[in-house]
Amino acid sequence: MYYVNREQISVRLAVIPQLAEAMDKLVSSWDGGLLQGLAQERALHLAVETVTDVGSYLIDGFIMRDASSYEDIIEIIAGEQVFPEALKPDLMELVRLRRPLVQDYYEWQRSELHPLTVKLPACLIAFKEAVLSYLQKELDV
Repeated sequence: MYYVNREQISVRLAVIPQLAEAMDKLVSSWDGGLLQGLAQERALHLAVETVTDVGSYLIDGFIMRDASSYEDIIEIIAGEQVFPEALKPDLMELVRLRRPLVQDYYEWQRSELHPLTVKLPACLIAFKEAVLSYLQKELDV
C-alpha cells in the first residue's frame, strides 16, 4: 500500500485556479509596467513550485524513481502517465524557468509578457484535473 500525502497535494492543487486567474488577468491588461512584471514573475515562480511540489509528492508516495532535477520530476510523472503527453512541453518549459526566476532574477525581462503566461492557465488547470484523476484511479478514492 502506498502512502500518498493527499492533503499536501490538495493544498497545492488548490492554488492552481488562483494562479490561472492571475495569469489571465495579467495577459488581458498587460502594460509592461513594473508591478505587472513583478506579478508575472511571482505567478510563474509559484506555478513552477506548485507543479514540482505536486510531482515530488507523487514520486514519493507512489515510490517512483528518484528525480535528479526539476525537469526529471516532469519526465518521471509524464512517464507514469500522470498527465496527458500534450502538457509535457509546456510543463518542461515552465520548470526550466526556475533558475532564471530564482537565481538570475536580475536579468529577467520584467517589461515583457512571457509567452508561457498566456498558455499556462489552461495547462495548469488541465494538470490539476489530470493529477486528481490519476489519484482517483490509483488509490480508488
